[in-house]
Amino acid sequence: MSTTTRSTSVHGRSPWLIVGQSAAALAAGIGVGRFVYTPILPLMHAQAGLSAELGASLATANYIGYLTGALAGTFVPALVRSVVVLRGSLVILIATLALMPVSHDGAVWFGLRLIAGVASALIFVIAVSSALTRLRGQVQHLTGWAFGGVGAGIALSGLLVLLLRTATTWQAAWWSCAALATVLAAAAWGLAPVPQPAPTDQAVSADRPRTRRWFWPLFGSYTFEGIGYIIAGTFLVAAIEQGVPGPVGSGAWILVGLAALPSSALWAWLAHRWSRPSLLFAALAIQVVGVALPALLGGVAPALISAVLFGGTFMGVSTLALAIGTHLQGPRSVSLLTAGYSAGQILGPMLAAPLLQHGYRQALLLGGVVVLAAVLAAIGVWIRYPQVRAPFPTPLDTPSRP
Repeated sequence: MSTTTRSTSVHGRSPWLIVGQSAAALAAGIGVGRFVYTPILPLMHAQAGLSAELGASLATANYIGYLTGALAGTFVPALVRSVVVLRGSLVILIATLALMPVSHDGAVWFGLRLIAGVASALIFVIAVSSALTRLRGQVQHLTGWAFGGVGAGIALSGLLVLLLRTATTWQAAWWSCAALATVLAAAAWGLAPVPQPAPTDQAVSADRPRTRRWFWPLFGSYTFEGIGYIIAGTFLVAAIEQGVPGPVGSGAWILVGLAALPSSALWAWLAHRWSRPSLLFAALAIQVVGVALPALLGGVAPALISAVLFGGTFMGVSTLALAIGTHLQGPRSVSLLTAGYSAGQILGPMLAAPLLQHGYRQALLLGGVVVLAAVLAAIGVWIRYPQVRAPFPTPLDTPSRP
């Protein structure tokens, strides 16, 4: 194969352009649209009178919306093949960020975070499906950098909130992050969703693993991960700031984003040397430590170590789980796994809410315990996993019948 062929996608577009557009979409939809709430949460507690219970409810609203969007992508596949849906979701997401400071009504905030969750899920499924499909083959290794857009969005929005927190208000933080999301959406505007998949070649499908029995332990592990990781993803900054007042919490969140940025590419590179199930087990085990550490040990060093461990694994877990799911020919695996992950994220804040009366550290301990359950479920994927060297399947493909 010539060098020119290797440097372009199967659709004649530069693979790095696809990486950049997918990363920008994920940065806007997930890094900012979903996770900017984490560094702004302490500001809303201090300045807007937001209670811990309402804060957890707003997190739950976003995750309910995310589940709704993921299910829509599962049952109406045409949605995730539409450029109109992608661009409309980006515009709606930006609007929800900009409207958050307009009201002090908890019901309005709940509705805005709910709508933002739907838009984020559609953006995620479209961007991930596009990247995994268009970068398959010789440039498949670049997909990890596309996933890194989430980390970039987290780091950029976290830095923005950190710079604004001492000089301005919680309202300005939301508006500034809406402006950041607008810039990222403009960079993602040209991303082309995956078209209708062509019929699967029987000769190719014959080389793929024919059993799906490993998919359900994977689904369980990824759902537990959704519960545990989102507890840390929502309350980590507030938990750190409870023990270490000042900018350490926001600084740790920026570190989470910086660690997340290269993590998917790193875990994908490691997958060339070790099996994905073994790496999934390792990433989840590391994440248990990262989530629980600030609850067990106070101080700056544990907070920063936690940020690196958590940031370095949560996107890697997603990359590995989605790759394993497609390798096992799970039907519409990206959407289905995302739906389970989303259901877990709804449960996370609900399970943690009763513990928030005593602060955030007990919530982080609960998150660590649930991620440990994800580790145990991942063992079921690891055992006798089919190690067939198959072509990387299209996430939206319908597997051929034997």
